[in-house]
Amino acid sequence: MKRTLLAIAIAIFTSFNASAVHAADKLTVMLEWFVNPDHAPLVIAAQNGYFAAAGLDVELVPPADPSTVPRLVAAGQADIGIHYQPNLYLDRAAGLPLKRIGTLVETPLNTVTVLADGPIKSLKDLRGKKIGFSVTGFEDAMLKRMLEGEGLSLEDVELVNVNFALSPSLIGGKVDATLGGFRNFELTQMRIEGHEGRSFFPEEHGVPVYDELIFVTNDALAADPRLPRFLEAVEKAAIFLTNHPDDAWKLFIAAYPNLDDALNRQAFTDTLPRFAKRPAALDRGRYQRFGDFMQASGLIQKAPPVEDIALEIR
Repeated sequence: MKRTLLAIAIAIFTSFNASAVHAADKLTVMLEWFVNPDHAPLVIAAQNGYFAAAGLDVELVPPADPSTVPRLVAAGQADIGIHYQPNLYLDRAAGLPLKRIGTLVETPLNTVTVLADGPIKSLKDLRGKKIGFSVTGFEDAMLKRMLEGEGLSLEDVELVNVNFALSPSLIGGKVDATLGGFRNFELTQMRIEGHEGRSFFPEEHGVPVYDELIFVTNDALAADPRLPRFLEAVEKAAIFLTNHPDDAWKLFIAAYPNLDDALNRQAFTDTLPRFAKRPAALDRGRYQRFGDFMQASGLIQKAPPVEDIALEIR
């Protein structure tokens, strides 16, 4: 009898330990920037216990240098990275073994922004004007395509590097427009400072629609069983955000009270409709069209097959 009871106890203990180990599966997610409302589904998935229910212990890691994120993920220093779809093509062309496994923000956030009460009423009015930018590469190609629709070229404007002071440069009159400001932040920031802005959206001016923020991983982890569990938890969080935005905001600022201000509250609201409700789903046509755009813009030599750059995790 004692041996039977001991065997049962050992079996229960072993089963419990196995469950505990599974529940503690660690997963490191490197963010593309410091925590902000763009990351709300990840924060809610943690706060509401969706990651824990999926047997995951997820650590969100803001990068010391945002430009290093793809290289660190490619080198195995993080399991998942948050990245930009346009940059993924550049990284793959540079030989980094990265693949898209999911979507966080499924619409572009990039803009060309001007002062609402200024002289720029259409993109055609940018002829001879100064446009402030922070980074080159895709955004140059984006602007080029947008201007072409109005019969202009990059030679018709003056590009001015303002580092990351986009809104201050526009408000201060140093430039007539800015390139690359996110529509869910810059317009609110300008309004808070007493200046209304107007944005022109690339997807409405000839640039193919793309996913602003995506989840990427190293090719070697593409079949990792933690990944579908991660995306399922993020999906639950995205649905919760849609159904319960006020409760979600309370959970968000409970986790990051330093973000409880007017700018982040409005950014949170403005980003809600842009979160992917099916983060694991892959629109192959969208990725093919955007790859063709990157090739036509001269940013990559050849658009890769979709399966080489993006996966649909099941």
